[in-house]
Amino acid sequence: MEFNMEWYRVFYWTAKFGSLTKAAERLHITQPAVSHTLKQLEASLGGLLFFRTTKGVTLTTEGEVLFKFVEQAIHFIEIGEKKMAEMQELMYGEINIGASDTLCKHYLLRHLEQFHKEFPDIKIRVTNRTTPETITLLKEGKIDFGIVNLPTSDPNINFRISSPQQDCLVGNHDYAALAEKPFPLEELHQYPLLLLEPGGSTRNFLDEFAISHGVRLKPEFELGSLDLLVQFAQSGFGLSFIVRNYVTEELSSGKLVEIPLTPPVPERHVGIATLKGVPLSAASKRLLEFLP
Repeated sequence: MEFNMEWYRVFYWTAKFGSLTKAAERLHITQPAVSHTLKQLEASLGGLLFFRTTKGVTLTTEGEVLFKFVEQAIHFIEIGEKKMAEMQELMYGEINIGASDTLCKHYLLRHLEQFHKEFPDIKIRVTNRTTPETITLLKEGKIDFGIVNLPTSDPNINFRISSPQQDCLVGNHDYAALAEKPFPLEELHQYPLLLLEPGGSTRNFLDEFAISHGVRLKPEFELGSLDLLVQFAQSGFGLSFIVRNYVTEELSSGKLVEIPLTPPVPERHVGIATLKGVPLSAASKRLLEFLP
């Protein structure tokens, strides 16, 4: 049997009012149209749903059973419509974001704080993953959008360029003499090097940059987070590449010293990744407006 929602809407309002005329007025159709629709539904179900009386119509026993279920269905539809309206007005909803620990701390957090102040009823879930893992989550439909390190590419994903990032070479005060003049990239092998673990977009970017200039980066320490890189560099374990904006305090206080590398690392950007052909929720669209 083919389901026809319009038939059940006519049935519901006729039962609710006990009148074909009132049901027609509520549905903005003619009384004959109501009568015809009810006959189609009865024929489809194989039984009478109403007794016709001089005062209107009354549900049969079978009609009363059906009405209980239809009433629940209509009620759930009304709830769904209300929830959807609330979501459009950002009174309700949930946003799932993918981002690395670093991008979450240094880029996303301040924008989430502003959004949450304006829309406190929107739930936000952040899944911390590397850029490649974030892209995988996005393609699997497990997040609404991702905050990633560019450059990266995927034919199924749109990438919007956001804030610029400039990687710089840093060390603690033990390496201050290296900051007095441009430091050649090819001499980096003479000093202990700290890098993020392989597999992430930042490590790939730095490796490719060095290789493009005939240098292979050989770190003595491979660490799992930017915070560890900063701590190890401050403690004198070696030199490291870190985005300048992420260590402004350390540089201004002298805990870290920037060493002018030649050639310099190219500028890159934070990217906002969304899946092609998949519409975003109203809440996600609004949050993206907060991201530069």
